[in-house]
Amino acid sequence: MTTLSQARAALQSGETDSPSLVADLVARMEAKNESIGALLSFNTEQALADAANADLSKPLGGIPIVLKDNINALGQPCTCGSRFLESGYTAPYDATVTRKLREAGAILLGRANMDEFAMGSATENSALGKTVNPHDPSRIPGGSSGGSAAVVASEMALASLGSDTGGSIRQPAAFCGIVGMKPSYGRVSRYGLVAFASSLDQIGPLTHTVEDAATLLQIISGHDPLDSTSLDEPVPDFSESLGKSVKGLRIGLPKQYFAEGLDPEIEKLVRAAAARLEEQGAELVDIDLPLTDAAVATYYILAPAEASSNLSRFDGIRYGRRSENATDIIDTYRKSREEGFGPEVKRRILLGTYVLSSGYYDAYYTRAQKVRTLIQQEFASAFAQVDAILTPTTPSPPRKIGVADEDPLQDYLADVYTISANLAGLPAISLPCGEMDSGDGTRLPVGVQIMAPHLRDDLVLQIASAIEQS
Repeated sequence: MTTLSQARAALQSGETDSPSLVADLVARMEAKNESIGALLSFNTEQALADAANADLSKPLGGIPIVLKDNINALGQPCTCGSRFLESGYTAPYDATVTRKLREAGAILLGRANMDEFAMGSATENSALGKTVNPHDPSRIPGGSSGGSAAVVASEMALASLGSDTGGSIRQPAAFCGIVGMKPSYGRVSRYGLVAFASSLDQIGPLTHTVEDAATLLQIISGHDPLDSTSLDEPVPDFSESLGKSVKGLRIGLPKQYFAEGLDPEIEKLVRAAAARLEEQGAELVDIDLPLTDAAVATYYILAPAEASSNLSRFDGIRYGRRSENATDIIDTYRKSREEGFGPEVKRRILLGTYVLSSGYYDAYYTRAQKVRTLIQQEFASAFAQVDAILTPTTPSPPRKIGVADEDPLQDYLADVYTISANLAGLPAISLPCGEMDSGDGTRLPVGVQIMAPHLRDDLVLQIASAIEQS
């Protein structure tokens, strides 16, 4: 395993050069990707050209990075894992995070697979092929950033960017045994990210280490006038949080996250991670978050409602199936909507349209917004008692591929530990805390999650670093 920081040190010392680094990763991609399905496209020719002219004085000079395929990069495809954008669309501009990566000297190496339009928890919903878990190909890698996680876990990439709407960075990071961070809402610009649910989406890093996550977060953070939800707040030096003592910090353990439904082996490993913080001087405090059970229902009203609005632009006229005959426009529109979207996207659009419709808006959407406010207030009260909150990232290990085909509700319920951070806009990270027996001869990674108050991304990294180093 080569980390981002190790690769940068090797480049700086002359131990290797950027073209060699890119060529090595491309060779791994060509050898592994067919079986794992983590990448939808390679940017090999341009990446090698950029590597030959890499400026090693920059923070990411010569370092290859993979982007989730819902983040625009000028001249590259951006399919969102959908037939709708599979052909005929090439990004005409850079997302703000893409521009920041380029300015930092990074090389864009490829596009990662994802659940279609980021709707899913398994990367089974990609219309362009499934991604499998590198630890056990019979299991899911998580989603919707499953490709971004699997490409790092399989060592086809040093690091990647994903997006997180209800756990889509943290859950696949846990399932694939890597670090994945969702920044505070507004910390990282969403400009150029194809929107799923605009009040919940955030772009964040997936890496091998907490240090690498801090490095990438530093580069992509900051105010952006092109994003109305971007916060004009100072960005701390996240590297200063790494290795910092946790002595005296109060770490909350919410009883609802350690209740019925949590795999006993996962609970054992997560509590062991908490105990390692206690050994370093942190105080563990039991806390109560009674609205946890309401989070899933709230999310699956609000997120589909926003998706219904955001995906209305994919109308079969501006994107999707084309017709040269004006009289065929209506038929073209219908076929694009029916055949362009996969079943999960259709399901969420229909659900979102329903809860926004006349007669149901107040009963569902308005009520869910009120519950969201209560969840935010509940976390604010919790953070008056503790500095941060520690939980499992997922209640169970990655399931077998295909198990949820007839019962998608099971995947919805599996997001119970990650959704609240999005509803409240909190920074949250998942990092490995051990491995468990799958029951069929393989060892599967387990993730522990850290949440902190809004804009305390530095505290999340501080605590995660302490767990990792222990």
